[in-house]
Amino acid sequence: MHAVARSIRTSPAGVLATLGVLSGLGAALANAHTARAALDQVWSPFVLVTGLLLVGLVADADGLFAHLGQRLARVTTSGVLFFAAVTVITGVVTALLNLDTAVCFLTPVLIYAARQRGAGEAPVLYGVLMMANAGSLFLPGSNLTNLIVLGPLHLTGADFLSRMWLPAVGALAVTAVVVALVERRDVVTVSLTPAPVSHPVRPLGAVAVVACTGAVLVLRTPALAVLGIGVAATGVRLVTGDLTARVVRATLGLATLIGLFGLAVAFGTLGRALGTSSRLFHLGSIPAAGAAVLGSVLINNLPAAALLAAHHVSHPYALLVGLNLGPNLAVTGSLAWLIWLRAARGAGTHPSLTRASRVGVLAVPASVAVALGALALTGHV
Repeated sequence: MHAVARSIRTSPAGVLATLGVLSGLGAALANAHTARAALDQVWSPFVLVTGLLLVGLVADADGLFAHLGQRLARVTTSGVLFFAAVTVITGVVTALLNLDTAVCFLTPVLIYAARQRGAGEAPVLYGVLMMANAGSLFLPGSNLTNLIVLGPLHLTGADFLSRMWLPAVGALAVTAVVVALVERRDVVTVSLTPAPVSHPVRPLGAVAVVACTGAVLVLRTPALAVLGIGVAATGVRLVTGDLTARVVRATLGLATLIGLFGLAVAFGTLGRALGTSSRLFHLGSIPAAGAAVLGSVLINNLPAAALLAAHHVSHPYALLVGLNLGPNLAVTGSLAWLIWLRAARGAGTHPSLTRASRVGVLAVPASVAVALGALALTGHV
């Protein structure tokens, strides 16, 4: 028992969980009222992502992602078309089921699809991470930062989409182009032996995806509804034996979620202690995006979102651009990196953090500039 407890404390996720719990408790002891306000701001996004991860798990168990991967490998003999299809699929899954769900389940599926085509894995391996971060500007549930920053505005998913679709499309397209240029040798590979499509799809996962999409688009606070859908669908698959409790726990990564939640509460409390007059909350659009990029790399984009949006900010949409795209610079940027690493290694690959960051160094400035330009065009900068 002591050995198990020691391993939890010393594992990266265990250390993060311990740090988050201690930080959250410290914030509550320092100022209970302010910590409660920070808690009210951040609990809903974490509940929502838990529900979306559960729905993604059921969709994966029901064969939805594997079917997409097999279909993709078969119908796209051109390497360029294959990568374009990977871009679209990553963007859609990210928008509907959150970027963490996308990297968790699409990473191995798209790697296997690339192998079936006889193509190099690098464009898919690094592309799915970069494009999931970039595509997380589409809907509120696409990224926890969206809800932390814009939660006080109580926008529906349709309202959010109407404001952010152009920046999201621009950021996704630019990121895909950068990845394709960096990994162009593998992108142009032509498949000579398309694989047969043989993976059946059961309906429960697809129904859950549709139900979650409707909840996110229509409801102003969809977190509990999405969690209910995820719990119900997962419960069915646990009963049928298609999922186990161990797989569910591993997918959720509760230690990591707890750690980031505690840190978000702590930094949200710190931001509130600074007061509304702090210049941090009155930056112009470009400085706000820059501060968000820097904060994401230094302390992770979730605590950074809680800190930078602790009070009303002058340019919330520009702030989101930095919080969502900035993480492509380094592994410290977002939870998606950690999930991506675990999923990629599980698929038998050995991703290079240095190589991924090299792509990010090129993609982030270009995608941030395009997204901010799109915000200016639509009048939401």
